[in-house]
Amino acid sequence: MEKISILVTSGSREKLQMAGMLASVGAVSGSEVLVFLSMNALAPFVKDHADDVPVEGEIGRLLLDKQAPPFLQLFEQAAELGDARIHPCSMAMDILGVGRDELLPFLGAPLGLTKFLSEAQDAQTWSF
Repeated sequence: MEKISILVTSGSREKLQMAGMLASVGAVSGSEVLVFLSMNALAPFVKDHADDVPVEGEIGRLLLDKQAPPFLQLFEQAAELGDARIHPCSMAMDILGVGRDELLPFLGAPLGLTKFLSEAQDAQTWSF
């Protein structure tokens, strides 16, 4: 089975959308997918914060205008329909002062960067 690891640190709508598409398509296609949400990418996964996501340019605005499937839906589908594990960064949680119960329910247990790197070994790795 092919392994895909996705490191997401950007909080922009375009990059979150692309990471979500990659996770969803990879998981539904039978790949083992590991997603690590850190830095600015974690805040949109805190309950009731998805609307706070900035756009970088025209594509971000069009994603909203054309009602493309939202990135949170793509990540949730990856977890529910495929073999995707989506984990928040434990350090980012500490910095933001966010508890596990404040995160969206489809996220797995918090991981540290060392554990992510260990699990991402021998995987196709993407960064957003």
